Amino acid sequence: MKGKKDGVGIRAGQALWARDYRVAVAVLLGITCGVIWASLHPHGFFTSSKTASQTNFQGRGSQGQPSDGHVLLLEAKVSVLQSELVKLKTENKNLLLIKQQMQVVEQERDAARKQLLELGPPRKAGPWGTAKSLRTNQAVLPDESVNPDLAKLLQDVAINKELIVGISNNNVRSMLQVWFESIQRVGVTNYLVVALDDEIAQFCKDHKVPVYRRDATISKAQANTGDNHAISGLKFHLLREFLVLGYSVLLSDVDILYFQNPFSYLQRDCDVESMTDGYDNATAYGYDDVSDDQSMGWARYAHTMRIWVFNSGLFYIRPTVPSIELLDRVTDRLSKEKAWDQAVFNEELFYPSHPGYEGLHASRRVLDYLLFLNSKMVFKILRKQGNFAQYKPVTIHVNYHPDKYDRMVALIDYFVNGKTDALDRFPDGSEWPSR
Repeated sequence: MKGKKDGVGIRAGQALWARDYRVAVAVLLGITCGVIWASLHPHGFFTSSKTASQTNFQGRGSQGQPSDGHVLLLEAKVSVLQSELVKLKTENKNLLLIKQQMQVVEQERDAARKQLLELGPPRKAGPWGTAKSLRTNQAVLPDESVNPDLAKLLQDVAINKELIVGISNNNVRSMLQVWFESIQRVGVTNYLVVALDDEIAQFCKDHKVPVYRRDATISKAQANTGDNHAISGLKFHLLREFLVLGYSVLLSDVDILYFQNPFSYLQRDCDVESMTDGYDNATAYGYDDVSDDQSMGWARYAHTMRIWVFNSGLFYIRPTVPSIELLDRVTDRLSKEKAWDQAVFNEELFYPSHPGYEGLHASRRVLDYLLFLNSKMVFKILRKQGNFAQYKPVTIHVNYHPDKYDRMVALIDYFVNGKTDALDRFPDGSEWPSR
């Protein structure tokens, strides 16, 4: 019995000790929690909103500064958000590229459908208003044997079988740099400089600009037309190889600035899409010009059709037979005539067939003159409008003014660098050269 009582006593003592231990631990935990709470809320449990906000902004460090842990937390958050932003920008860029590719595919699909109808058996005209003729001619079969080196280069540079091509020698180096920097700024990578001398070829390589070195001889007929016009006349001959290789080209003079991706604004439904020298709907797209000859009495008025010329400094040309024939015609005439290449370009595009002459059957489209701007539109008209600061052109061609480089730099300052007075010093037009 005594042993049993001793065992009961021992167990009772152990239970009492365990109970006291638990109480002690609970008290110790309570004190610890109280100390932590007090350090986090030095102003008490019930705090005014003002004091609480002060605690949130100041109660992390001894001098009202956030603690190291808080700084590290914010830095980590900024880093994560920056990574997310980069990811979103990349995804958005990819979406834009996919959208552009889809646009090209849809345009090619529609063109192929029309070509298929034309190549099929003869068909009835159909109901009134449904007859549509073919405007999008079929592309030629590429022939890489004409220039294997260029064919390999274009495989790396072109996107969707199209690219911007500029032709330059070392005399226009400064303008060329402004030109390709504006292209790079809008994210276009499918562009190429055709370098006519070693200096400009090396200059492009130094600036990581895609370049193709090409020798070209100015014809005797073009030798005294001025450097710019002589080089401009060469482009029709040089472009031929691009088209024969199966590539569409946005031919661009180097006095042109890019502010948006031009490939997003092309229709690709004609052989040639060109910017215009016109400055309103009538001059850009055509109008009825009435001639008045009073000596004819009742028949004194004669109606004529007028349109301002296509600008041969910026045009998109597809690899079709009519397009290549256009280049051949212009090249042939410029090799024999002392003529302005832009005038010849338009004559071959627009002159109809007549006795002794067979007209070119090339389809053509005028680019939107409010997006693909000439410099007359900019300096004489648009800059005087109240909302000009918010205007976002696709391209601006400084074709109406001889002080090209200065105006190009000023346009970059205005549209890119936000200098609202950058254009103020330039007159609408330009002074006549001194004689």
